[in-house]
Amino acid sequence: MPELPEVEITRRGLAAHLVGLTIADVVIRNARLRWPIPKNLPKLLRGQTIVSLGRRAKYLLMGCGSGTLILHLGMSGSLRILPAGTPPEKHDHFDLVLGNGTLMRLRDPRRFGAVLWHSGDVQAHPLLAALGPEPLPDEFGKTGFDARYLHRATRGRSIAIKQCLMNNHVVVGVGNIYANEALFRAGIKPQLAAGKLSLPRCARLVAKIRATLAEAIKLGGSSLRDFVDTSGQPGYFQQHYWVYGRGGEPCRKCGAPIKQIKQGQRSSFYCQHCQK
Repeated sequence: MPELPEVEITRRGLAAHLVGLTIADVVIRNARLRWPIPKNLPKLLRGQTIVSLGRRAKYLLMGCGSGTLILHLGMSGSLRILPAGTPPEKHDHFDLVLGNGTLMRLRDPRRFGAVLWHSGDVQAHPLLAALGPEPLPDEFGKTGFDARYLHRATRGRSIAIKQCLMNNHVVVGVGNIYANEALFRAGIKPQLAAGKLSLPRCARLVAKIRATLAEAIKLGGSSLRDFVDTSGQPGYFQQHYWVYGRGGEPCRKCGAPIKQIKQGQRSSFYCQHCQK
């Protein structure tokens, strides 16, 4: 499933091709995604100018003047910029046809993605309103996710720290891959009770979460199954994993075998020697 780095890479790749352009047409081939694509979307979007392309958690937010198109890649989705008239394939469910002779196409084999419209304040949309802070600073260098915030958010909590990080009410966008990797870098075992983290360990963990996500974005994200960027290229961060997917293999720091356990129906990977 695309996590925050993959969604941010998609946003950056799309923004250069979309912002400032007019939507000439909308093509819906299969409206049955995680939530149905609104039937009136073609009427709403034709003639609109794309004024911005933002991201909140794993949602892409396309500002179109009178409202916002909310896009989610789901488990296996991708968004590509293609020449207008490119023949669709089996899992190509949605196109935005642009006024410059290109189109943006959603491919979603599992149909867990979303294409929704919101005409009011998009941050008040039910999918976004209760989300926690972003882990990475915004364009002004601001973020609500810091050591003191994480320390407060974990007090009295017996839930494992990895599961806490994957709760988007605590912090958004830190999925399974990057939670595993950041915890290794911070030297914290994934099953440690969140409430046992000291303020200094919270500071280290926040720094390692940011560093892990930033490195993943720089390397094009992780392509384990389906993810490709807007030009169809895979990411390369998976070649730099310290622990994720490496159960039984030697730790790249100490040589001890990487352990694999189940937490909340997801696999966790850690080094018993390097993580405490």
